[in-house]
Amino acid sequence: MEALPRLVRALTLIALAAGVIAARPGAIASVGDEEVGRASWYGETHHGRRTASGELFDMHALTAAHPTLPFGTRLRVTHTKSGRAVEVRVNDRGPHTRGRILDLSYAAARALGALGESVIPVRIRVLALPARRGRRGGRRSRRSARAPTDLPARECARAMSAA
Repeated sequence: MEALPRLVRALTLIALAAGVIAARPGAIASVGDEEVGRASWYGETHHGRRTASGELFDMHALTAAHPTLPFGTRLRVTHTKSGRAVEVRVNDRGPHTRGRILDLSYAAARALGALGESVIPVRIRVLALPARRGRRGGRRSRRSARAPTDLPARECARAMSAA
């Protein structure tokens, strides 16, 4: 009987080593979690392009790209050398360069005084996680599952008159 648990442990270790089991994007984090590392910023070349969350990138918005935090997560980013801090919202995946923990928008980098630097030392702290939606613990009823602005014009008028 003891051979089965040992086999399961061995297979799990092999899967982990092979990268089959990995942290998925959007893995649960906790408010107050902190991470220290290096951040870069991106701007004009990506302005107007789609982010991983599906929204258009606005280099003038206070946003950031993180590899695993859920979209909509609010972070406080502190430039550890200058002490300047800014609050950003995660709306993209990245950075895609080894050794970096965050990609900041142009506006966030400007707020940190980091436009003259390509990579800066930062500390990030999770301030808030996005509200859960959908079947598992969503805050909206089925009837109002979509905001009126997400509906076609005829349905939007009907939704507005029902409210």
